[in-house]
Amino acid sequence: MTTLILALGCGAAAGLVLGALGAGGSMLTVPALVYLLGFTPAQATTAGLVIVAVTSLTALVTHSRAGDVRWKAGTLFAVAGIVPAAVAGLAADRLPQPVLTAAFALVAGFAAVRMLRAAFAKPSASCEDGESAGEGPSEARTATVAASGGKPEAHPGKAAATGAGLGALTGLLGVGGGFLAVPALVTRLAFPMRAAIGTSLLVIAVNALASLAMRGSAASSLDWATVVPFAAAAILAARDGRRVASRVSGRLLQRAFAFMLLAVAGLMLIDALS
Repeated sequence: MTTLILALGCGAAAGLVLGALGAGGSMLTVPALVYLLGFTPAQATTAGLVIVAVTSLTALVTHSRAGDVRWKAGTLFAVAGIVPAAVAGLAADRLPQPVLTAAFALVAGFAAVRMLRAAFAKPSASCEDGESAGEGPSEARTATVAASGGKPEAHPGKAAATGAGLGALTGLLGVGGGFLAVPALVTRLAFPMRAAIGTSLLVIAVNALASLAMRGSAASSLDWATVVPFAAAAILAARDGRRVASRVSGRLLQRAFAFMLLAVAGLMLIDALS
């Protein structure tokens, strides 16, 4: 009974964060599975991918209905990262765990700093709520917005190149990738925060499913009596997370997400060096 309650509580927390921020699910799921529910790191990574994949897909539907998913750029972004993620995943098996943990922490810290710079920059008069500061619409951007029904699409080449780089990092670090996808979509592709959150769910789902395809045999040995209630609670809580996101300004979400990244980066760096 205690295990079931822990699984439900941890799942609800992970789902709420994933639904509200479009990221962070695996950062809560994997530690909870290891330190609270007794999974080995290998089991936790595989179970985390299962949980994050199904939760992301559910949350993606909700964000899509709200118009917060950029399907064209998001699909390019996600698909371009599949092969690099697989190759990097093979390389990760040959690296010491402290090196991977330290790399994870440094990348997360770098992404957090970039997000904070954008979130605290003084907005221009033309900035919409949730957009990066100082980004007034140029003529080309305005034309792109008009052609896409009011939703600017990123340049395909830039989306694919950024997605490939993210896929490599995701495969190397073994996470869904939302904590990197959201900053990349905001800072590299100039997405408003809410669109970045919604689109990142597509990226997370694709990355998680691609990683699971490489771990099919490991999934069969999971403790499904724990994984299923964890995932069910996460799915239900992700809907509430979307409601939270709809009531909070894009800049506030950026700041909350960045500070969460800094905290995770600090804790992981301490763990790698200890």
